Formats: sequence, C-alpha cells, structure tokens
Amino acid sequence: MFTLTVRDHFMIAHSFTGEVFGPAQRLHGATYVVDATFRRAELDEDNLVVDIGLAAQALHRVLEPLNYRNLDDDPELAGRNTTTEFLAMIIADRLAERIAAGELGGSAGGLHGIGIVLRESHLAWAGYDREL
Repeated sequence: MFTLTVRDHFMIAHSFTGEVFGPAQRLHGATYVVDATFRRAELDEDNLVVDIGLAAQALHRVLEPLNYRNLDDDPELAGRNTTTEFLAMIIADRLAERIAAGELGGSAGGLHGIGIVLRESHLAWAGYDREL
C-alpha cells in the first residue's frame, strides 16, 4: 500500500459534557496538528498516490471552517462531545466528500482510504481511518 501524508493545523475552543471529562467540561482551547494520509494499492499513471498540492489544499479547506471557532456554537456539532477522536472522523469524512467531488483530481478515484491523526500535544493524539 502506498501512502502520502500532508500536514496542517487548526485552533479551536470547546467544552465537554460528562463527569469523565473532569475539568475539560469547562470551556478550553486546543491546537491540533493534523496529518492526513491518503492510501492506494498502486500508483497512478504519474506514479503518484495523489497530487500533494491538491491534497494540502483540500485539507486546509476542510479545517478552515473549524479554525478559531468555539465548536460548542457550531450547529452541526452542537450537543456532541467534540473529542479528538470525533474530530478526526469529521475531518476524514469531509475530506472524503471533497475526493468524491473531484477536488483532488481524477486519479484520486483510485484512493482506497484516508487516515487522519490529530495531535493535541506531543504526549497525546488520536486518529481515524476510513475506506473510500
């Protein structure tokens, strides 16, 4: 399996509901480093997994509506615990929509999957993998 990874970051504020979250139930901020890994079994006709520039642009566009936002105020996310794991899934799903819409070029149709890793710090991170 071939892979290509692009990286970006975003900053958010949010709070959690539930005793399991302890002090994180209060409004707090997080800065995430995001790695998006694209997977395919065989390279395209140009020997690429996917165009790296288009992949980086798509990731940035997916993160843009989340960046510098209080996720508690986002109607799509209201009432959800926007954990690192949950946000990784949201980002993967939104990237998959962009791939389906052709934003990563025609050869991106040969992609098999996407993996997202959100690094909340140098000590903790979470990820989500999905097939396409």
